[in-house]
Amino acid sequence: MPTSPVTAPHSASNGAPPAIMLELVDEHGTTIGTAEKLAAHQPPGQLHRAFSVFLFDERGRLLIQRRALGKYHSPGVWSNTCCGHPYPGEAPFTAAARRTHEELGVSPSLLAEAGTVRYNHPDPDSGLVEQEYNHLFVGMVQDTVDPDPEEVGETVFVTPAELAERHAAAPFSAWFMTVLDAARPAIRELTGPAGGW
Repeated sequence: MPTSPVTAPHSASNGAPPAIMLELVDEHGTTIGTAEKLAAHQPPGQLHRAFSVFLFDERGRLLIQRRALGKYHSPGVWSNTCCGHPYPGEAPFTAAARRTHEELGVSPSLLAEAGTVRYNHPDPDSGLVEQEYNHLFVGMVQDTVDPDPEEVGETVFVTPAELAERHAAAPFSAWFMTVLDAARPAIRELTGPAGGW
């Protein structure tokens, strides 16, 4: 996407990587400003715009990922297909499609809005706080996944029963069940009653 003063990362003068800026919102999802990504996640957290993607294969199985061990927030835990933050001024749908391709090397064959959910989830391991106004998306993926190893440690397609077993046995992101439950009506519409979601 082209950068502008609104969307361009703020550069650091000390040679550090440019700061990633997030869009701060009020309780209704209206933009009220910006904040640096890590600062927005420091306790008590600043409410910011985010997105979560749930992609399914033709058999109705959900693609989940284990976050790379090198990530500063929630490393090594399982989560939904893709999640992240739009750049300031970037449409959530555009950000969801962009980030899915960046992390997983695929573009959804179908991607549809599935509502929003607002939550506040402290992460006890990192001490960071997910204070988010999250835009949900569901869709289909038909291409072979080619994850970026700096972002994704592992991927797997799961049925509802397989997800329940994995969720009971392995750590998942603090926000996973909140966003999954909020997206369930759209997921059921996408996968049909036989999908079991």
